Amino acid sequence: MPELKDVVALLHGWYPPATAESWDAVGLVLGDPDQQVKKVMFAVDPTPEVAREAADWKADLLVVHHPLFLKPVHGFAATTPKGRTLATLAGAGCALLTAHTNADQAVSGVSEALAQALGLTGLTPILSTPGEPMDKLTVFVPTDAAAPVRAAMGDAGAGHVGDYDYASFTSAVGEGRFRPLEGSSPMVGTVGQMETVEEVRVEVVLPRHLRASVVRAMLASHPYEEPAYDVSEIADPGIVSTGTGRIGTVEATTLREFAEHVAEVLPETAHGVRVAGDPERTVRRVAVCGGAGDFLLDRMASSDVDVYLTSDLRHHPAAEFVEKDGPALVDVAHWAAESTWLPVVAARLAEALGDGVETRVSELVTDPWTMRL
Repeated sequence: MPELKDVVALLHGWYPPATAESWDAVGLVLGDPDQQVKKVMFAVDPTPEVAREAADWKADLLVVHHPLFLKPVHGFAATTPKGRTLATLAGAGCALLTAHTNADQAVSGVSEALAQALGLTGLTPILSTPGEPMDKLTVFVPTDAAAPVRAAMGDAGAGHVGDYDYASFTSAVGEGRFRPLEGSSPMVGTVGQMETVEEVRVEVVLPRHLRASVVRAMLASHPYEEPAYDVSEIADPGIVSTGTGRIGTVEATTLREFAEHVAEVLPETAHGVRVAGDPERTVRRVAVCGGAGDFLLDRMASSDVDVYLTSDLRHHPAAEFVEKDGPALVDVAHWAAESTWLPVVAARLAEALGDGVETRVSELVTDPWTMRL
């Protein structure tokens, strides 16, 4: 049976807290990292009713999408709904963890789960997450000194590529020529005389924030007083699979048929599915954003998608968007869209931890809208 810290590390590996928005509050909210975890429940909202469901099921951990405390508090007495949620979980020995905007952009995250639930294929982010700025360091080294120079740069953090480290490329370049001048102390050659040395070219990639330390390590390990080297900034290739929203394709259909499909796939809510656009227009390319996605309207207006699906669209932004004669709009309940992530992360955790942990998706509908007349 895993401990809470092991489960948290697993979830944080999939949905790194560092990728959350600066205003967000994610991570472990309640719980002893050393406590054992046998049952994990998943929900969108940490409401008192959800906390009671977790307690009744004897869950050891409740994982939610929306934060319980998004703003700082000085207390959490059970006289408030949030206080009751925390008191219920604490009383039942159930930990609480939030994965919010860090889960929105991730692989197998909220927007990706929504897109897959709707049957979209060939998924790419609407806005790709910028990769860490990278450099490439190239240095020319005497053949017999290349190994220690490569090792020194690797020790300083260069050559880390995905799940590999100490990666480098060495090519036989040819001859290096130089003439030591007065005042130099050459390891190779004689002052005042031309010298030719067989050299190789060594290349490594490195995070830009490590540039100074890697260059210092290279200079310290290089046998020359004045090595020949250069540092190049690498352009972001823009091929990452993480980012805001998702764009994918469906078999050609009409807007009416696509909206009906959305209503069938997503959990039923009083909000329902709202549509703006010609019901008979053809739909092939679809963009989705789990949660409130009106901040992407300007980008979507000039895109090549046929329909943009999201939640919480306001009257004026939606009306102005439609006037531009761009993609159609589909507005769905915020809770319904984000609930598609719950079975995905539950299954992922169950697969990772095996029979030692039981998972469950909350059966409660926590969408705030309960009736439509």
